Amino acid sequence: MGILSKLFGNSTKKESEPMSNVKLAVIYYSMGGTNYQLSKWAEEGAKEVGADVKVLKVPELAPESAIESNPAWKAHVEATKDVPEVTLDDLEWADAIIFSVPTRFGNMPSQMKQFLDTTGGLWFNGKLVNKVVSAMSSAQNSHGGQEATILSLYTTMYHWGAIVATPGYSDPVIFASGGNPYGTSVTVDQDGNMVEDVQAAVKHQAKRTVQIAEWVKKGNQ
Repeated sequence: MGILSKLFGNSTKKESEPMSNVKLAVIYYSMGGTNYQLSKWAEEGAKEVGADVKVLKVPELAPESAIESNPAWKAHVEATKDVPEVTLDDLEWADAIIFSVPTRFGNMPSQMKQFLDTTGGLWFNGKLVNKVVSAMSSAQNSHGGQEATILSLYTTMYHWGAIVATPGYSDPVIFASGGNPYGTSVTVDQDGNMVEDVQAAVKHQAKRTVQIAEWVKKGNQ
């Protein structure tokens, strides 16, 4: 058996097979729209396998003056004004969570960190245990800290007692998108365009996250 067959032969269900009613929250922060687009692709992939999906943004912490001075940032804020902001109730509702964030010096943005820092009450009461989680990221350079950003986010998840569902090399689309086993990541050029074609990888990651959440949910019934 070849290495690709070993890697991919029995890794996931056929995409035509519907999943059970897994509830997925896709939580993102985005300035220019990249991570919003990744989140929308994740939503599409998860819905294709029968999940109930919410796409939610974390609250913006930057001052209005900073947003107003950046035309692309201002335009994205206006374009996504109707996207609901995430609440702690959304975390409790979800069986699975996918995070999508840009890189800030190899770490998550302060907006996402601030939201995660409000989850102490849920954590203390065991409400986040066994949530199935996965993450995606972006940066302006191919080695701009995307992997470190995803891993920094997973550190919080380990404290939650969550189940981290990475894509690994569970499908050939991972290689086509750059080969990040921790979660889909993408390079964004100076004009805000994605360099790698990651749509298929994002959708695969979402489907895999839902699949694992289904296993956990069924095993706990």
